[in-house]
Amino acid sequence: MADTIESTLATGKAEMEKAVDHLKSELSKIRAGKATPAMLNGIMVDYYGNPTPLTQVANLGTPDSRTISIQPWEKNMLGPIERSIFEANLGLTPMNDGEFVRIIIPPLTEDRRKQMAKQSKSYGEDAKVSFRNSRHKMLDFIKKEVKDGFPEDAGKKKEEEVQNMVNTYTKTVDGIVSAKEKDIMTV
Repeated sequence: MADTIESTLATGKAEMEKAVDHLKSELSKIRAGKATPAMLNGIMVDYYGNPTPLTQVANLGTPDSRTISIQPWEKNMLGPIERSIFEANLGLTPMNDGEFVRIIIPPLTEDRRKQMAKQSKSYGEDAKVSFRNSRHKMLDFIKKEVKDGFPEDAGKKKEEEVQNMVNTYTKTVDGIVSAKEKDIMTV
């Protein structure tokens, strides 16, 4: 019984780690006024009929803090790359010069900064909801095991362990979100 509870706790911890990783990946897509190739993560380009990640058909770089340059491996990919960026609806306008696709990142307005900070808080809340769902699953399993004969005091200790795990991950998320908000709000 104890080992099944431990494996349930390990599974719950892994789910929480995934939620934190997902949060970091989502926050990396929110631009904070600086150009980063991570802003284009998740963009799929039509590569001879197959959806392919942009990073696999082109070289991405940032020549300065306001520009992203995309150099495709094949010249005929300039059009599909440009189209994919438009279709991704990121609020970015690609410019094709025949060699590169360049994206100039416009400075953010105060309203847009606030909107992005709100969006990052929303992503943080999503991660916390995931933590609560994992906690609920783990606590239900512990209570079921206690009914089936697991010692009650040991069950209470495991429940405290679960709550401490959730509290730790919640603090981690709060730190990540507040750092991102600070980054967004810095002009």
